[in-house]
Amino acid sequence: MIFRLTILFCILALLVCLSAAVSAEESKTPTRPNIILVMSDDQGVGDVGYAGHPVLQTPHLDAGAASGLRLDSFYAAAPSCSPTRASVLTGRHPNRMGVFSWGHSIRPQEITLAEVLKQEGYVTGHFGKWHLGSVRADSPVNPGRNGFDRWVSSENFFDQDAKLSDQGVETKMKGESSAVAANAAIEWISEMATQDSPIFAVIWFGSPHLPHRADPEDSQLYEGESKRMREYLGEVTGVDRAFGRIRETLAELSIKDNTLLWFTSDNGAIKKVKGNAGYRGSKHKLYEGGLRVPAFIEWPNGIPQATASDVRCTTSDIFPTVLELIGSNTSELPPLDGISLTHLFSGEMTSRPTPIGFWNAGIPGKFTNPAGPISKALPTKLHWSEGRIERSTKRAEKLPDSNRFAKRFKGHSAWISGDWKLHRISNGEGERANFELYNLKNDPGERSELSGNYPEMVKDLNSELQVWLESVATSYEGQDY
Repeated sequence: MIFRLTILFCILALLVCLSAAVSAEESKTPTRPNIILVMSDDQGVGDVGYAGHPVLQTPHLDAGAASGLRLDSFYAAAPSCSPTRASVLTGRHPNRMGVFSWGHSIRPQEITLAEVLKQEGYVTGHFGKWHLGSVRADSPVNPGRNGFDRWVSSENFFDQDAKLSDQGVETKMKGESSAVAANAAIEWISEMATQDSPIFAVIWFGSPHLPHRADPEDSQLYEGESKRMREYLGEVTGVDRAFGRIRETLAELSIKDNTLLWFTSDNGAIKKVKGNAGYRGSKHKLYEGGLRVPAFIEWPNGIPQATASDVRCTTSDIFPTVLELIGSNTSELPPLDGISLTHLFSGEMTSRPTPIGFWNAGIPGKFTNPAGPISKALPTKLHWSEGRIERSTKRAEKLPDSNRFAKRFKGHSAWISGDWKLHRISNGEGERANFELYNLKNDPGERSELSGNYPEMVKDLNSELQVWLESVATSYEGQDY
């Protein structure tokens, strides 16, 4: 009897020890999800197989869209690259920080998603296209200065055998452009997956941006198309293959279930490739074809069942969504334009509770020398003068001048509230604005202009738009900091 009790006691003690060991091991496993944001460059909303493209082959993107939450009414915050990227990192409309168009630099004082997540214990990495300022080591706006621990980044778009900045060191890469970015990210993610900290990775491809130089094997898939289309579609296939490698790596590392993987594009396709699924407009335009982009989210732990949503969402929503998921406090942040989409994940959000504002102020883009991502992009000598960076060459971006567009609201702005979309078009200060009104539910192609039929609707929506434009201008003037 005593012997049996002794054996039983030993077994119980062993179980207690094993339970403690398992609990200790589980405590090392990050409960907060890894966050991986993937973005293509100039890929139109119709340029994925799952959208019904007649020839394009994107099996990996199709699989991702089919297994997670497909966002069928997803908008870039702006119709060009740099502004949309700024919106992803800050949750704010890009004009608030002076990123008016392509090639404009993000303000150093902006609070980025990488900075917040780093403070929350995440390891952070950026791979691929940056286009929010110089990627020199001494730049005050390079990825490292914006919260990224590890970065292999390009000043602008990049194609085959590109030169990228590896932590500020110009490095010649070998291979297809999307594969280059994915490989650098995968190497880092694989290393970080062995550590205790959750992972935040931003992977921004440089394709399918002009000049469209696809891998020969990819372009050959589309032999029946024109040379321009073969190269363009081939670049999209390169994006798809790189995205597939990322998905496969997450599974191989056994971190896929606890990883939120968000794919989208930075703006609509250019006019020549007709990649916007019949929507009006293209890149640089605030009509639907310039703003709607493919998007979906995979996160098995948080979105266990495949679904699709027509709720209108935007790239500015990424920042507040991620912060709510990890329980980070947003009360001290400057004004945000995005909203959290966590209730969309659970199916509780059936319509967007707040409008979405857009504003192309007509300020032109800036050349940032994509052929040489580090040299000549930013001089080595710089100094602060009256709160801004002064530099010795016109090639380098300056911080925005104050009162650049204050209260003029020049350019093309738009306001989506429910199913209604109001366009406000003003060519200059003091000129009367012209308005266009569309019902996106009945007329998603924006073909039937209704402002004459609904003058009160125009008046009400314009009043809301004016308040928002004033808020954006106030942020731009520096009153958020």
